[in-house]
Parts: sequence; structure tokens; C-alpha cells
Amino acid sequence: MENLLTVTIDKQLPSFRLRLNLRVLNEFLVVVGPSGAGKTTFLQCLSGLQRPERGEIVLNGRVLFSSANRINLPPRLRQVGYVFQDYALFPHLTVEQNAAYGMKKRRNGLEVQEMLEMLQISHLAKRYPGQISGGEQQRTALARALLADPKLLLLDEPLSALDHETRIKLRGELKTLQRRWDIPFILVTHDPEEAAVLGDRVVRLERGEVVWISTTRKRPDCTIRHG
Repeated sequence: MENLLTVTIDKQLPSFRLRLNLRVLNEFLVVVGPSGAGKTTFLQCLSGLQRPERGEIVLNGRVLFSSANRINLPPRLRQVGYVFQDYALFPHLTVEQNAAYGMKKRRNGLEVQEMLEMLQISHLAKRYPGQISGGEQQRTALARALLADPKLLLLDEPLSALDHETRIKLRGELKTLQRRWDIPFILVTHDPEEAAVLGDRVVRLERGEVVWISTTRKRPDCTIRHG
């Protein structure tokens, strides 16, 4: 059965309201738009780091947030992975320890070492974040997010700090991971090339509103509706 995310949120930001009404299946959804358009706030509402004023967020039939029913699950209970722009790794933990942080159970039979091997960082298992490159830190953050067994993965400009060659390589890896995990990936970026390469669909936000949606890819049953 496919994972399904439905979101209807309304939240006041400093100079406009963020209003979104969307439905996402197992796809790579990319969100673009100018700085301050509400992209990161959208991710944080999904993860539980921010609370909408009104609306509902449902993942696979499980209510994560409902203003009407006064439900607001904390981030640790949402089964939502989040890869931050700065990766948010613990500097005092090794790559292996960072990856294992928050791991609740096996995912597809993969343990920490197998995950590190899949992401090509097993040889760095005993090193610390300060001893590895930006691309290796990004892979470590991905390993940690995936080992927590998410039903939805959020990525907030995870490639923005990397050099061009590393970005191109990691785009392909992200696409492969989404297909392998078969869960929704939602990525925020300012890079139109990155959006075109990764997105099954691309949504542009401006001042909290959807102004256009790409319609060139498959999955016609995945729709975003203006709210």
C-alpha cells in the first residue's frame, strides 16, 4: 500500500499567511521559491517543529496534527525524518554513533554498518563530523534519518553547501534512495537545476501560496490544490 500524506495548513508568518492544501504519494516532491516564501516553515510544520494555527496533517491514515481535534504529535512520535541544511550532527559522536542515534528497529533488514556501506561511508564509521567532508556529513545525516524508520523524509537544502561535483553525485544518490525506500521525499531548494533533476513534481511557493506546479512527470493522482 502506498504511503499517503495529506496536508491542509494555515499559519500566520510575519508578513503573510502560509496556506497549503496538498496530497502526496510515494514521490520526490521538490519545493522551490524565493527566500522567506514559507518553504522551511512548511517542512517544520510537517515535522512538528512548528505548529499551524489551523488545519490537519495526516500520514498513512495517522493524524499528526489536527486543530479541530486538538492533536499535535511531538516530532519524536511522527515517524518523519528531517535532514537539516547544516546536517545537525553531534560533534562528539562518531559517524557510526550519529547514524545510530534515534534508531528504533531494523529497517528492511539493514543495520548501521549496512546503511553506512550503502551510502559509501562505512570506512568513516569511527571518525567524527569535524574530520569528514561536507558530502560525507550529508550522507551521515541521511543514514541517521533513514535508520529511524521514517514514513516521510524532509530535506531542507541538504546540498546547498557542497561543491558542484559533489552535488551532482549526491542528487543521483537521493533519487535512488527515494525509489528504494518508497516513501515521500520532500526537498526544499533554491536551485532550479536541482529541482528539475530530482523532482517527480515541483511546487513553487511565493508568500505562502502555491503559484505553480510542474505537470510534466507521472503520478496524475498526486494533486496539490490551492487552499
